Amino acid sequence: MIVLDACAAIEMVFQSAEGIALREVCIDEEIVSCTLFGAEAASVVRKAKRMGKLSNEDAWNCYDDAISLIDTFYPIEELQHEAFRESVRLDHSVYDMFYFVLARRTGGTLVTTDRKLIDLCVANHVDCIAFVDDF
Repeated sequence: MIVLDACAAIEMVFQSAEGIALREVCIDEEIVSCTLFGAEAASVVRKAKRMGKLSNEDAWNCYDDAISLIDTFYPIEELQHEAFRESVRLDHSVYDMFYFVLARRTGGTLVTTDRKLIDLCVANHVDCIAFVDDF
């Protein structure tokens, strides 16, 4: 099972080199996420639209493509207390902790492009996959 965060999904939709590689990893896997995913994906797509990188129609298509990557959405209400507790304990964004907690709860592998989140997963023995450049 793959737990997909919004930043990785957007890379897939925009077909960046990272996104293409991540999509290959996800083939034939069940892909899950939390309901926060929709809001985060919408925010990134809107920003790309505002910057002139997408037309209105392309923005809608990208958003729909991102949402369609997910087989099952888990409600954030089921995750929020644990996500907040881990956010405080680990001093990390609560948004990222929803994906972290979902991966831990399901025994899934978190797919992300967020370097800090990857480091957090590794330090806390949460499976993750990412293709990021080390500087």
